[in-house]
Amino acid sequence: MQILPYTDTLAPHFATINAAWIQDMFVLEDHDRHVLAHPREAIVDQGGVILFAATPDDAIIGTGALMPTAPGAYELTKMGVLAAARGTGAGATLLAALIERARELPGIDTLYLLTSRKCAAAIHLYERAGFVHDADIMARFGHAYVRCDVAMRYPLERTWD
Repeated sequence: MQILPYTDTLAPHFATINAAWIQDMFVLEDHDRHVLAHPREAIVDQGGVILFAATPDDAIIGTGALMPTAPGAYELTKMGVLAAARGTGAGATLLAALIERARELPGIDTLYLLTSRKCAAAIHLYERAGFVHDADIMARFGHAYVRCDVAMRYPLERTWD
């Protein structure tokens, strides 16, 4: 599996993959529609990152983003894997790449995500990667989506043993 950076050519995959899982479990909200229709404007041009997971034959099977939402704060957002590719490790690989990129962002001190308890498999993936449930994140950012009832933060500070 390879991780590819955002290009305008790949933008349709960002919209298609995310619209599929959101519509399967929820409804597209205004914020979703804007970000999916304008990923460069909403994420990349604001200093964010969009990555794609691809098979060795260059088929795009997953995507995810780091979107700046406040000074020093980035939301891990719009992360999805095609239904046919779930269980292949694409989500874990993509998540690891996004966390690595987050560590490289200048001025970042908060990496968080917002989700729903209906996304149990995703929550388990996030917990395994080191995200922790966080009431402060819910209070600060949880209003962004109607479907949000889970907020998690990734501990960016490095600990040395």
